[in-house]
Parts: sequence; structure tokens; C-alpha cells
Amino acid sequence: MGGSGQTGTHTYQSFADSCPFGSVEPSKRPTGRLIMHSMAMFGREFCYAVEAAYVTPVLLSVGLPKSLYSMVWLLSPVLGFLLQPVVGSASDHCQSRWGRRRPYILTLAIMMLLGMALYLNGDAVVSALIANPRKKLVWAISITMIGVVLFDFAADFIDGPIKAYLFDVCSHKDKEKGLHYHALFTGFGGALGYLLGAIDWAHLQLGRLLGTEFQVMFFFSALVLTLSFIMHLCSIPEAPLRDGAKDMDAQQSLTEPPLSSDGMHDYGSMEKVRNGSVNPEPVMCRGKIKKPSEQTRKAMTMRSLLRALVHMPPHYRYLCVSHLIGWTAFLSNMLFFTDFMGQIVYHGDPYSMHNSTEFLIYERGVEVGCWGLCINSVFSSLYSYFQKALVSYIGLKGLYFMGYLLFGLGTGFIGLFPNVYSTLVLCAMFGVMSSTLYTVPFNLLAEYHREEEKEQRQQVQGGGLDGRGRGKGVDCAALTCMVQLAQILVGGGLGFLVNTAGSVIVVVITASAVALIGCCFVALFVRYVD
Repeated sequence: MGGSGQTGTHTYQSFADSCPFGSVEPSKRPTGRLIMHSMAMFGREFCYAVEAAYVTPVLLSVGLPKSLYSMVWLLSPVLGFLLQPVVGSASDHCQSRWGRRRPYILTLAIMMLLGMALYLNGDAVVSALIANPRKKLVWAISITMIGVVLFDFAADFIDGPIKAYLFDVCSHKDKEKGLHYHALFTGFGGALGYLLGAIDWAHLQLGRLLGTEFQVMFFFSALVLTLSFIMHLCSIPEAPLRDGAKDMDAQQSLTEPPLSSDGMHDYGSMEKVRNGSVNPEPVMCRGKIKKPSEQTRKAMTMRSLLRALVHMPPHYRYLCVSHLIGWTAFLSNMLFFTDFMGQIVYHGDPYSMHNSTEFLIYERGVEVGCWGLCINSVFSSLYSYFQKALVSYIGLKGLYFMGYLLFGLGTGFIGLFPNVYSTLVLCAMFGVMSSTLYTVPFNLLAEYHREEEKEQRQQVQGGGLDGRGRGKGVDCAALTCMVQLAQILVGGGLGFLVNTAGSVIVVVITASAVALIGCCFVALFVRYVD
């Protein structure tokens, strides 16, 4: 699939190129640096929890018509599913002096902050600027919708570049360690976000000072997001990707280009960082200076990108399908969980009068459901910590299978026997699934990458060349865009199921069935590297 090495053309090759420079192992990263790198997941999940707690009340408060609800929830995942691989490929070829991934991460973080500012403060700003009630309603709905879509779009997108950044700058062991820290701080961020969202800020001094609870949560969200991403972006140096074709004229006058200790240059390496950049000299391979056409990479066209995704190796495709099944099951349960608690467990009625007993009972169920989601986040962090010990005993296959199995059995039990206390206890199973989805698929992806790099080294030693036409950014994007596809499936299908069955209990049963199907899939089709 990769381009052939014709004279005067650029060749796009995979992360393990035809020279062994792609296989140079980065130095061991200090634990503190990996924790700093994981703070992006902490800030992202904190803001996700705030959105989960407040976006529905915000949309209701501005008077959003029910006909627009599906558009709000589906527009962002549709855009993400279509554009995620494109952004992943673009980051594979970004030649910014700041590195390949960090410019995209910074841009998406700013978009997240802007989206939160719009959907949490848009109504207040519009009310202060516009007096006409009709115009105020239109502008408030428009700005709030734009804010929700912008935040979801950026928050969903940012996971791919963050994972690719980790894969670029870490050794294989540090990748595994970093992924566990990612899952650990994802749980901590979600738990803190749900806890702050459960506080009644209207009766506290800070709430009276800032105006409403929406402004209070924006203050905390902006603070946490800004500090988290500052630490993340300053965590591990990332070398820029340089175009060798632009540097050849400057190098032709050198009779003996300086070589690294192993006799070759590390083109585009994330490991050989010298004052924030990489030496742009021509790559030496098998005693010869490679042509610029062979050592540089060029951004893929949309056609070649789609071809690379469609013709990806089967084990990559099966991993994406298993990730899609897992996220479909997980989101089916999580997006409707508080409503399930209010209607099925507490027997409340969300459609009754707001001052009625049935509606107050429903609200109480929603509050308890939020505590259940907090339990999910806390247990996700705890399980992420113990995963490192479990993987040595049962391996990645055991972890993957167990995550799907426990979630499927737990949600099935909740659906068949709805009870307040048993439901809250079984929320821990949600945490197992959450941690599994954030770690195991990306660990497998790292294993596939390492295996390909070994194959590339063997081909070079044997005189063969291989260009697959994919980079780490594309592979990470292909995996993470399964989350957006799952959102599309859940948003478009579960509403129909609920209307057909007449009860949200069908959502929990569906999540259980999909997770148990996923158990069979990860056991039979997903490939595990020894």
C-alpha cells in the first residue's frame, strides 16, 4: 500500500520504516513524567463528568426543542467518525517545531475550553446582551448547541493524539505503564467531576459570588483543564518531524555526515532530542545515504488514507470491531443509567408535574444514579492500578475477556433484579469495563506496533523493503473513532428500542447482551501477541 520509491517522489511508510532507525528504543521515562502525561486524561474526564451532570439541565433551561436533541447528540460523533482518521494522518506528518502531536492536542484543548464556556455561560451572556425574549431564546439555544457540539467534538478527538504522543516518546514498557496511569487518572478525574457536580453550590458562598452553579462548574472545569494540559504538554519532550528533501542541499557539502552511535540517523525520531529538535541529516542505511524520496513522509491524500484503513491487516480490523462492541455496550448503559435509576429502580415519573411526588422521586433516583457513576469512576481507577499485577497472571486476553464478562453479567443482573443497593454495588463492574476499554486495546495496539517494527528490521537485514502506508496516529485514530461510531449506533438505535419496548429497562438488557457477545469476539477473533 505504501508508495514505491520512485525518484523525485515522497514515500509514506509506516512507523517502522525500511531502515532500523524506527526501532531505536526510547530511554526510560521517570514515573513523574508519565503521571504528568496522564494529567490530560484527568482533565478531559473531569470535564466529561461535568458535562454529563449539567448538559441536560442546561439544554432544558434554555428551552431546546425535543426535535433538536438527536441532532445535538449525533452531530459531534458523526463529525468525529469521519474526521478522526484524517486528523490522525495529519498529525503523523506534522512538521511543527513543537512536535507532531502537541500542536493538535493544544488546539483541541482550547476548543474544549471554548465549548464549555459557550454551553455553561451562553445563556447568561445572551440574557445580559439581548432584551428581546424571542431573539434571546434563539441565540441562547444556538450558542448552547454550538458549545455542546464543539466540546464533544474536541473531547472525543483529543484521545487519539494523546495516545499517539505516548506511543511516540515511550519505550514498550513505558507505554504499558503510561496506559495504566491514563486509566487511573481518567477514573480520578471522573470521580472528582461527579462529586463537585453533586454539591448544591447555590447555597454556598462561591455559588452566590459567581452567580449560578453553571458558572461555578465552569470555573472549576476551566481551572482543572488548563492546569492538566499545561502539565501534559510539558511532560515529555517531543522532537519535530523534519523533511529531509528540504535539508539535502545543506548536507551535500558535508563529506562525512555525523552519525549516531549505531551508525545511522534517526529521521523523525521522538527519542533523539537535542534541544527540542532532531538532526536533519540524511539517513544512512546499509552503508548508503538514502534518497530524500525514501526518507521523507508526505501527508496522505483522502483516497490513499481510505485505502490504508480499508486494507489494514485483519488483526487491526478485529481489534477495532471488538472496541466498537465494547463501547456500544458501555455507552448503552452509561448514557441512560441515571434515567434507569429514576424510572425503574425508584419508580419515578419524569413526565409528571415538576412539583409532584412522582417527579421528586425520579429526581432522587437521578441523584443516586450520579453517585453510582462516581462509584464507577473510583473503581475504574482502583482496577487500573491492579491491572498491572493481573496482566502477569492472566495476560491481555484474560483482562479483555474478564472486563466484558463482568460488565455483561453485572448489567444483566441489574436489569433483571433492579434494586438500589445491588445496583450501586454492581456499578463497580462498570469501572472494570471502563478501565478495560481505556487500556487493553491500546496495549494490544502497542504490541502490534512492536511486532511490525521487528518484522521491518528483519526485512532490512534481508534486503527487503516494506511500506504499509499507515502511521501510529492513523492506527490510534482508527481505534478511537470506534467510540464515535458507537455513539452514533447508541444515539440512533436505543431511542427506537426504548419507544418500542416502552421502558428504559431494555437499554440495560441490550448493554448486557452486547457485552456478552463481545466476550465471544475478543476470545475468538482478537489476536494476542505472545
